[in-house]
Amino acid sequence: MKRFVLVLLLVLCLCVIWCYGEDDMDVTPMEQAEKEALYSAIQGFVGNWWNGSDLYPDPCGWTPIEGVSCDIYGGLWYVTALSIGPIHDNSLGCAKNVEFRPQLFELKHLKSLSFFNCFTSSHQHPISILENGWEKLSGTLESLEFRSNPGLIGQVPTSYGGLMKLQSLVLIANGLTGELPRNIANLNNLKRLVISGNWFTGHIPDMFGQITELLILDLSRNLLSGSLPLTLGNLTSLLKLDLSNNQLEGELPKEIGYLKNLTLLDLRGNNFSGGLTKSLEEMYSLEEMVLANNPIGGDIVSFEWRKLQNLIILDLSSTDLVGEIPESIAELKRLRFLGLSDNKLTGNLTPKLATMPCVNAIYLNGNNLTGVLKFTELFYGKLGRRFGAWNNPNLCYPFVLMSTSHIPYGVKPLPGRCHAA
Repeated sequence: MKRFVLVLLLVLCLCVIWCYGEDDMDVTPMEQAEKEALYSAIQGFVGNWWNGSDLYPDPCGWTPIEGVSCDIYGGLWYVTALSIGPIHDNSLGCAKNVEFRPQLFELKHLKSLSFFNCFTSSHQHPISILENGWEKLSGTLESLEFRSNPGLIGQVPTSYGGLMKLQSLVLIANGLTGELPRNIANLNNLKRLVISGNWFTGHIPDMFGQITELLILDLSRNLLSGSLPLTLGNLTSLLKLDLSNNQLEGELPKEIGYLKNLTLLDLRGNNFSGGLTKSLEEMYSLEEMVLANNPIGGDIVSFEWRKLQNLIILDLSSTDLVGEIPESIAELKRLRFLGLSDNKLTGNLTPKLATMPCVNAIYLNGNNLTGVLKFTELFYGKLGRRFGAWNNPNLCYPFVLMSTSHIPYGVKPLPGRCHAA
């Protein structure tokens, strides 16, 4: 009986909540102009078949659209976030013939706008970003993203430089071309600038050094050229800098060492030269230093590796480094990955490399290392194929290891062609 009474009370409570909720919806409707602007903007991307008729009483009511978020201003609902594309199961999928409609810019309180996998055909249905209208969002828009839209072509609108509230601009894996828009440097509130996987050309603008609030700068996987602007040293708040897989060249400037808070430095796949600048030693916060596939050159011994005690990943593969591998690298107690393959390194390998407590991958293949490897069976068993020492013709391991399964892959046993040391 008590259970029945509790259930009955629960049902009554739910009914009361439902009734009050309905009253709330009556007193908090969506402004009609806002609703019409939203529906027209959505139809431009998903097709005119969609009219919101299955939403009650509107996109901010009891049956909201996945990808639309709202808030109340002056007693009325307004759209604050709009996400177009198949991000979630119930998101708005884009039609083949999509269009930017000017009604998109009539959303008075829009803070976040994103497009994912919406403009998919660069041949049959290419589309460019509207140049005009963005100024209407200059007082509200904080986040703007275009991800995985190969059919999105053309240049970034110059009007983006007027989005003064913008904190995050993300343009990943689209078909955008031209030079990086210089007036993005006007966006003083920008914390994240990711322009990756497009077809941008030209130099990195000096003015980017003015965006001093930046935490993340990612310009990877483009066709950028020229040397690094010295003004990058002004971005002292920066946590991540990724300029990988471009056509950048010249020496690494000493100003890069001013980025004391940087945890990720990824410059792989460029044409940097001139050796490792000593200012890199001052980047104490670095956890990942990836400089692979650059003709950097220089002597690895002259660098004081022990200063970078926070390093977890160090990848200097294919960088034309010379000299012997210094014992100071073994002092990097947090290091998990060491990549020194395909260089011009010489000399014997210090067994102290095996004392790094966290290391689980060391690649030294493709060098001119010599002598006998003096690591333990336990070390070879732990790393397996992740210890790469092949293609060092004068390197070998002790004959006694031949009776075990833990032998370094691709290395000859003593007394092979190597010179015992």
